[in-house]
Amino acid sequence: MIPHKTARGAAALDRIKLFEGVPAPYDRVKRMVVPDALRVLRLKPGRKYTTIGRISHEVGWKYQDIVAKLEEKRKAKSAAYYQRKVALAAIQKKAVESKADSIKDINTSIAALGY
Repeated sequence: MIPHKTARGAAALDRIKLFEGVPAPYDRVKRMVVPDALRVLRLKPGRKYTTIGRISHEVGWKYQDIVAKLEEKRKAKSAAYYQRKVALAAIQKKAVESKADSIKDINTSIAALGY
């Protein structure tokens, strides 16, 4: 628990940001994982857990289904982006392999310089 009545606790609560789903400014940022915060590492097997969305819904929040729909839309968009990224990487790899013989002498001279 955070001591919310102290100056330190009040400042900590002012800094905290909680989101259900991935909001617009952060949906294009690479996702990171904090291993020390993973539920599977922190909780003992068999312990009960909950999510912010469920708690909010139980106290009267009415937008859980809207957030779920937006999250599905975001995942579809992300999957399409990933497919384009993989296809582009394959094309780039194929292009590099096809031109490897023609730039062989250039690569050896660059390697001699330490690059």
